[in-house]
Amino acid sequence: MRRSVRQGVRSMFDVDPRVFALAFARLADGVGNSFLVIVIPLYVASDVVTGATYGLAPAMIIGIILSLYGLLNSLAQPFSGRLSDRHGARKRYILVGLGGLAATNFSYLFADSYVALVGIRALQGVSVAFIVPTSVALVNELAATGRRGGSMGVYNTFRLVGFGAGPVVAGAIVSAGPYDVSLGDAGLVLSGFELTFLIATAAALVSFAMVGVLITDPERTRAAAGGSPSIRWRDPRGEHLLNPVITLGLATLFMTIGIAVFAPIQNEVNARLGQGSTWFGLQFSAFVLAQIVLQTPIGSASDRVGRRPFILWGMVLLVPATLAQGVVTTSGAMLLARLGQGIAGAMVFAPGLALAGDLAPEGESGTTLSVLTMAFGFGIAIGPLVSGFLVGLGFVVPFAFAAGLAALGAVLVATQVEETLDDGDRSVDIDG
Repeated sequence: MRRSVRQGVRSMFDVDPRVFALAFARLADGVGNSFLVIVIPLYVASDVVTGATYGLAPAMIIGIILSLYGLLNSLAQPFSGRLSDRHGARKRYILVGLGGLAATNFSYLFADSYVALVGIRALQGVSVAFIVPTSVALVNELAATGRRGGSMGVYNTFRLVGFGAGPVVAGAIVSAGPYDVSLGDAGLVLSGFELTFLIATAAALVSFAMVGVLITDPERTRAAAGGSPSIRWRDPRGEHLLNPVITLGLATLFMTIGIAVFAPIQNEVNARLGQGSTWFGLQFSAFVLAQIVLQTPIGSASDRVGRRPFILWGMVLLVPATLAQGVVTTSGAMLLARLGQGIAGAMVFAPGLALAGDLAPEGESGTTLSVLTMAFGFGIAIGPLVSGFLVGLGFVVPFAFAAGLAALGAVLVATQVEETLDDGDRSVDIDG
């Protein structure tokens, strides 16, 4: 019976059932983590948080808090990815990260100062650094070359379902609070902020349980343990100036900066468009919604027609989609611009991870793919800082800057990255 269920999952999604289980676990923690993207700016602006601001404007404080997470997350990812390669273990590092994520989510209940928020967000960044490169490396090792794009697409789709749903739900929960909770004869009043932090904690614990029960490390991962993996900046084949994995990391960095400039200026966006937090949540989620719909089909298509065309044209499309966000004047137009940016991101995410996975030597998936996941985290860190600083020069400025980076990324992909699939690697139909 169990074997037939696994075969059904494999046939439906064309991936190893453990990829599906890991993706669903990341869906759970994605819901909780995305709550914080919307809630933290509102929490900073509320009367709950007090203390010294050291002369910084609220938008800059929000940018620092959001950026610190991405900065520490990114700095730690190469180490956690390399450790998981050397020890031939992915699962244990994922569990360590999820446990830390649950603890830090719960800690927000006791944070009433800017300094406390900074400290908790820093610890959260380190915790997530144990999850991201190891889980992506695990997906890479569970996928055959001709199925890698589809596997990355399924993983990202389910993870992003959680990340996309979170902001809409979080905005509604905060707006509808406080809540009266009955506990037998006793009663408890929870603010909207407190309820979101509790939900985020529960989501991380659900993910922890799923990984603990459903995930196992591949035998070949354990067999390849003990090496000293590393990444060179120059192309080891001597065909290009840069290592194609490094180039993909730079393109990912530029793309993510463009994504991340939106969230920290929530208050400025709402004021410019005359809208509330619910509209902003929908606009934030529009980017993710496009990827939810497109990640798996694009990933699977990259297994058939190649990785590079999707990555290149995704970076090209990112330029006008990002710039448009700085010039639109209605909530509906902003929603469409975010959808366009989401389509571009979907064309880059799964094919980019798959191409890097194609290039990863045996037993070095954690080290190789941490270049891309680290770049993603750095983009999350840099984007809010860029946004918080440049928005003072004009609303369009941070978006124009990010669009310029996307154009540079397109040039790098066009000149430094070659296709990794040949005819023998391309996937075929399940029945074929």
